[in-house]
Amino acid sequence: MNERVPGFPFRSVLSFKPLIDFLKEKAKTAGPDDDELLPILLKKVAEVPEFEHPVEDLSLLERHKSLVTSLMSTVFPAAMWDSDPFGGFIPFTVRAIYSSPVMQQLLLDENCRLRGTPRWDDPDFARYLSIRAFAHILKTCYGVRETWMTPYVRTVSHPETGLDRHYRMRPDLRFVEVHRTTGTESLSAEQRLLAMEHLREPEVLAEIMPPENFEFRGLGVMYAYDVTASEVMSAIERDFIERDSLFSWTGFQRLQERLRTLFKNPKLTAKITAIQGDQVLGLTSGCCSQGSYVFSESAYIPLSNFAGSVFHRAVTERRVIRVRDFHAEPTLTPVDEQLVAQGVRSLLVAPLEYQGEVIGALKLESPDAGGIGSGDQVTVGQLLPLFAMAMTRTHEELNNYVERIIKEKCTAVHPSVEWRFRRAALKLIEGRAARGADDLEPIVFRDVYPLYGSSDIRGSSEVRTQAIQADLTEHLTLALNVIRSASAAKTLPVLQDLEHRAQALTDKITRGFNSGDHISSVNFLKTEVEPLFPVLKSFGPEVAGVVQAYESAIDPKIGTVYTRRKEFEQSVAAFNRCMVQYLDREQAEAQRVFPHYFDKHQTDGVSYVIYLGDSMCERGGFNELYVKNLRMWQLMVASGMAWHSERLKKELRVPLESAHLILVRHQPLSVRFRFDEKRFDVDGAYDIGDEIIRSRLDKAVVRPTGERLTQPGKIAIVYTHTDEREEAQRHISFLRNQGFLAGDVESLEIEDLPGVHGMKALRVTVDLDSPALAERVEKMSA
Repeated sequence: MNERVPGFPFRSVLSFKPLIDFLKEKAKTAGPDDDELLPILLKKVAEVPEFEHPVEDLSLLERHKSLVTSLMSTVFPAAMWDSDPFGGFIPFTVRAIYSSPVMQQLLLDENCRLRGTPRWDDPDFARYLSIRAFAHILKTCYGVRETWMTPYVRTVSHPETGLDRHYRMRPDLRFVEVHRTTGTESLSAEQRLLAMEHLREPEVLAEIMPPENFEFRGLGVMYAYDVTASEVMSAIERDFIERDSLFSWTGFQRLQERLRTLFKNPKLTAKITAIQGDQVLGLTSGCCSQGSYVFSESAYIPLSNFAGSVFHRAVTERRVIRVRDFHAEPTLTPVDEQLVAQGVRSLLVAPLEYQGEVIGALKLESPDAGGIGSGDQVTVGQLLPLFAMAMTRTHEELNNYVERIIKEKCTAVHPSVEWRFRRAALKLIEGRAARGADDLEPIVFRDVYPLYGSSDIRGSSEVRTQAIQADLTEHLTLALNVIRSASAAKTLPVLQDLEHRAQALTDKITRGFNSGDHISSVNFLKTEVEPLFPVLKSFGPEVAGVVQAYESAIDPKIGTVYTRRKEFEQSVAAFNRCMVQYLDREQAEAQRVFPHYFDKHQTDGVSYVIYLGDSMCERGGFNELYVKNLRMWQLMVASGMAWHSERLKKELRVPLESAHLILVRHQPLSVRFRFDEKRFDVDGAYDIGDEIIRSRLDKAVVRPTGERLTQPGKIAIVYTHTDEREEAQRHISFLRNQGFLAGDVESLEIEDLPGVHGMKALRVTVDLDSPALAERVEKMSA
């Protein structure tokens, strides 16, 4: 029996033994009210000893079909038999040995193998199986649990409609055992770490756990769930951002097939209509030739020409209208009669709206009465936002009868600049049609004002290093306890030498710590100390107890003591989460005042950059008043983040101090979108200095004292020019009057940094006990 998927490196064999063992254990703990048939079933199983061994000859299943059915009934609920697709499989193959009628009808071929795509000789599918197999080995043999797993969706054609259906396959490996045929029974710390780092790379995992060393025995359970609706919806979403337009001939045909699948109607016809003012640009699915754009052979028609029709009523009344059967309608307009003459019996028209305006309509037609049902109206409601956005993105290009996807080369574009990418995409459409161009024009915003701020964890690198140092010291101390206990039980010079070396490492780490010490110490513990534990445990119960204490203190995933570092990392995550949540709320309010580009980053703390200027405003309305307002906003937000940080210290396992910085630059600059990095960056040799300053300010110190510029509970405002200083002083004065800031304002000079010269700073203390500040922050958090 060879059912192995080509490219899958492991041997798998059917075996009922894991299931039978499970049932035996269940029978032992069964109560008086439990299934009385289980002992009878187990008795029947015992009469067929072949079921206790791997099943190489599948004819055994046919000879004992009734027994197989009884065994499978313990796995699959009887209530699901006629409604749900499920089955039992040879592990990690596509060969079913038992299946529900629905599974057989929809997903299996005449040879009881899964049909559809991915096909069973698909190399990607073999890779998927390999990843699952290695994950099962890591979990079963080595205690390494990994919850990630790529969804497995199989596409098949429905036997009645011929349309694609998508099923998410959920394998259950409870009854699959891993048998080690050869090789070591444990993985070193390095192997574990390497495996965890490469869980999705079976080529790397095969070097650590050679497939020939393992064999799978058992019964694979598979459940299938119809996810056609979500898969098609996701596919349509992807189509709207892919390079090829949905409104090309080929793109529209693909869209129509997806809609037929979604609505389970192979006769469905989709049509898109664009509306601009009182003009309609219509489309029928077969109106254009291959290679053209779907609007290229359409013409503008006055909306009034459709007066009284289903289409006109849906658009003017802004609601979805469905006609079950035109033949049953008492009266028809000439437009509707024309549809009937074309063979349309059932119709649905849904208006597409954007920013309060109807910009088009989606029409679904069927030649059958009732071909579009009431339930389809709900599904259409989920589609409308997607079509409305697509229509919006290409609205300006409708006059040229061409549509393409906007942002095909860009991701995560901020709403404030989305309009500029839309304009560039429209120009790209024209360029492709005329010259075959394939690159978006440069996206550059000139003369925009930059604003930068950060709230960083003070001394995070040192605290992290101290946490690692403390964990490693504890780890070595635990090892010394084991070695000393063993030496006390049995005097061996080699143990004395081991103790000397462990003590030397401990002393070295205590005196001073670097990254190399961590690597060498862990390597020493994993290769020279821990391998001795099986022998040392035999020295007596006291030694065994000390070894147990060592093993209990080790984190199973990390392989070392992971106490202080875990507390630190959890504290950093909590700090960042608090800061980001507060910053996002403040930013939402600021966007309502005036739209601007905003981007934030998280490391050991949070930093952000803001750009705004006239070139970023599609409809104008920019005024430097909004820049000044945002600079004031920065000081208020920094005060709020300092307030949050102070309150948060009491809740963190590792109290963290935060330092806050604002960079003031009155000189506007240019920013360019880097398509390779999918982000904005300053443009030009002169303006690039702003980026350099931001990247190095976290290391800035004050002249001549050498103290760090940023200090806990204070805000450092860095500037270069006098007008920047004067404005910052006015803002500080106002916020002191409001009760946000307190104390004297420090005027400081910053020591020169590489590429950064002549910077100065004001430093002011946040009044962390201010009722006014607390009121603002709490109001923002409500």
